[in-house]
Amino acid sequence: MLPVSFIREEKERVILSLKKRNYQDFSILDTIISLDDERKRLQRALDENLAESNAIAKEIGQLFKQGKRDEAETKKGRSTELKQLKGKLNEDLKSTKEQLEEALLQVPNCAHPSVPYGKSDEDNQVHQDWPTALPEIGEEALPHWELAAKYDIIDFKLGVKVTGAGFPVYKGKGAILQRALINFFLVEAASAGYIEYMVPHVVNEDSARGTGQLPDKEGQMYYMPKDELYLIPTAEVPLTNIYRDVILKEDDFPVKLTGHTPCFRREAGSYGAHVRGLNRLHQFDKVEIVQIQNPANSYDALDGMCAHVESLLKQLGLPYRILRLCGGDLGFAAALTFDFETYSAAQKRWLEVSSVSNFEVFQANRLKLRYKSKDQKKPQLVHTLNGSALALPRIMATLLENNQTPEGIKIPVALQPFTGFSMIK
Repeated sequence: MLPVSFIREEKERVILSLKKRNYQDFSILDTIISLDDERKRLQRALDENLAESNAIAKEIGQLFKQGKRDEAETKKGRSTELKQLKGKLNEDLKSTKEQLEEALLQVPNCAHPSVPYGKSDEDNQVHQDWPTALPEIGEEALPHWELAAKYDIIDFKLGVKVTGAGFPVYKGKGAILQRALINFFLVEAASAGYIEYMVPHVVNEDSARGTGQLPDKEGQMYYMPKDELYLIPTAEVPLTNIYRDVILKEDDFPVKLTGHTPCFRREAGSYGAHVRGLNRLHQFDKVEIVQIQNPANSYDALDGMCAHVESLLKQLGLPYRILRLCGGDLGFAAALTFDFETYSAAQKRWLEVSSVSNFEVFQANRLKLRYKSKDQKKPQLVHTLNGSALALPRIMATLLENNQTPEGIKIPVALQPFTGFSMIK
């Protein structure tokens, strides 16, 4: 969440950001400032109460020593009043802090100045386009769901039988290809300096709230009420929360983490080819990269993360483009996001395969994740970033579709050491 000090000092910038995100009512900002004023007033009153109570306690002791019992009893009466007032002040302060936090949780991150205006994904800007002609594979080319059935590598009906729609079963060379992609992405992340973690696939409420999934995406997360745990929508959640309530040193930067996990999302289903097969799933695998950065270096780190994703797509031989998300499509917690899309020659459309985002201090403020600067007396908030490197379903879809031949499906050279075969046939 945004620090209250930032909302106070940069109110006009926050309003501009809300406009970019198509918010109409900015009164929440005045509510936050008013609640913060009340919080400060109550805290001052508590401090004054404590000071007076301590002073009276000393006076009472001295008065008893001097034999001034009546004066001491009068002071004790005032001390009792102060204790009662302290209880009321503490209750009011607790309530005000809760109201303030609830209000802050409703405000999305402040969009980076480069974020364009726009209402939906149709208004996203092409940041970098594919420089040459898009591949053509003929009118008889099959979409990946038909290729999956033809070569018996992904069984969507079996997934429906076992669980439901959106939970495919990979089999044979399909399962090996899936595993090969995961291994390839992890090896590449390690070579780029990311430390691999194997993390839980469920998290508690504090973790989900810390990275911004709660309360914003509560309806999209699978929840286990008996255990009060959530299935993770991305490895970003457990990876980033490793550093919740941590104070880093300047020398610790950059912190670079990666991990492979399944991801679970209760996204509302719809119909048509754009959500068919692997195009939209409730469970899918993804390799995530996360960075915790000194704020001075976070946008250079964002560029580096984008370059890393590009290198993966280049090695896989997939046409791609990069989009700068507009305000209407920008995630609640993100300050700036670049989406990567690969081109499906069989479906003749672009498919999103990665989002790379800088959250600036938004997550860090919730996580109480800070660092000690040599130039600052108080610990400062860090910047957090994350990116898909990569999400597997649509990568798998475009690999199958774009590499189909009359003899079978060619495996990219970069993956062959991990698959042990060069063709699916």
